[in-house]
Parts: sequence; C-alpha cells; structure tokens
Amino acid sequence: MKNVAVIGAGTMGNGIAHTFAQFNYKVNLIDISKASLKTGLATISKNLDRMVTKQKISESEKTVTLKNITRFTSIETGVKNVDLVVEAATENVALKTKIFKELDTICNTETILATNTSSISITEIAAVTKRPEKVIGMHFMNPVPVMKLVEIIKGYNTSNEVVETIVLLSKKLEKTPVQVNDYPGFVANRILMPMINESIETLYNNVAGVEEIDTVMKLGMAHPMGPLQLADFIGLDVCLSILNVLYKGYKNPKYAPCPLLVNMVMAGKLGVKSGEGFYDYSNHRKAEKVAKMFS
Repeated sequence: MKNVAVIGAGTMGNGIAHTFAQFNYKVNLIDISKASLKTGLATISKNLDRMVTKQKISESEKTVTLKNITRFTSIETGVKNVDLVVEAATENVALKTKIFKELDTICNTETILATNTSSISITEIAAVTKRPEKVIGMHFMNPVPVMKLVEIIKGYNTSNEVVETIVLLSKKLEKTPVQVNDYPGFVANRILMPMINESIETLYNNVAGVEEIDTVMKLGMAHPMGPLQLADFIGLDVCLSILNVLYKGYKNPKYAPCPLLVNMVMAGKLGVKSGEGFYDYSNHRKAEKVAKMFS
C-alpha cells in the first residue's frame, strides 16, 4: 500500500496528508475548493518548517514530503488507482454517505475506504456501499502529525483482514492504533464530549468563569489544556455535532448539548477558527499560541 487519497484539505485532512507524505506515501489531497487546497498545503509547509526548526526532520525531508502530495479538485480523478481513501470531510452523516456512495462506484474493487469520523457509525456509512467489508474508521487525533493515537473502528461488516491491514499501516506511520467497536462516539469522544459539555454547563450555571474552570482542570487534573480551551481548539460546531450524534444514538439526556453551546454555534462563535469562542483569538498571535500547544 503506497498510494493514498485524502478527501478534505481542512485541519484533519491536511494533517492526515502530511503524515502519510512524511512517511513516503504518495498522497492525493482532494478538495472541491482550490482555495482550501492552497491553504491546506500552506499549513503543511508551515508545520514542516516548525519540525525542521526543532530538528525533528531535515530540510531535504521537508522537500520530499511536499513532493509526495498532489492536489486534486475532482474526486474521480484523485482516487484513481489508490490503495486507500481516507475521508476527512465535515462531520455530517449526509455528506459522508454521499461521498462513500460515490467512492464505491469509482474506486477499484480492492480499494479500502476509511473515514476519519469522530462519532458517526461506520456501519451506517458502509451500508451505502457494495463493499461494507472494506469500510473502516480511522480516527486520527488533532494535530495529526503530533498525536500518536488512531482509533480503529470496525464496522459490523468490516473484515478482519482490513482491520489488520489498517492497524499495521497505522504502526508504519508511527502511530498507536487502538481497535474499538462501532458505537456512537466510539471511546475518545464518548468520554471527552460529556466532559466538555459539563464544563460548558458549569459556566452556563455560573459556578465559575472560563479561566477558573480551565485552571481547575489543568492544575487539578493535570490536563495540558482546559476543557473550554480544548473545545475552542476542536471547534464548537464540531463539539455540537458529536454531542448530537451521541444524544441521538443513546437517547440519554446526559449527552444533550448545553444551550450555551448551541447558542454560541448559532452565533458563529466557533473557537480558534472563527477568532472567538470561550476565548478571544482576534489577535493572530493568540490563535497561533493555541495552535502550537500540541506541536
């Protein structure tokens, strides 16, 4: 397996493309937006520069990594003759099933189709294809080049052979794969999102302020980033989407999104990417500081 297509040039997509390319896989980075592709590649280049500065890679390794990435605006052209497709589009079930239905008709029959979904059922996504045994979840953590964990989610029909292939592939990327079963939120977000939601509820109920809540969790629980700042980093819209999936899947009130989170998303206060969330990132340096915390 040497040829990989990544669909989506956003935060997760460009991070996944960066990681594969750094380990000398040929990567087709696909996005319908030329501007997103340009921004995605610029982000990869900037992150590689940071790695060069920290002497984690050489300048020549940076050059090779960038040469391993080819940009496409057409899914049909971009997935031609690849061994693996990793979809990293927005966390929206309708969009993901649409993409997988299309991939199923245009990809080679042996191509493995993976999704970077952080909460949506792999079985549901696989059901729109004629190759459910070759559909799997490959949930990378953000920022992808730095974080070691990959949740490997086996759908109801995913074959053991495909699971073994993706586990081995993850290890070749120097990641730590952890296999989990296909239930809403899997493990990472089933545990993380209720904590973030409860932190927002704590703020909403005026128990304490933003910085006070984050300080308690950082100093008291040894978290590298407080839950409200982490929510900003993830994106409040993403947090809301995942909580909605959990609430729908488990029918349990404990997963119901806090009204404050709902209102902030409706108001466009999405965190770092919008310039404001629980913290103000209108100063570019502040946003850069948060982005570098896990680099």
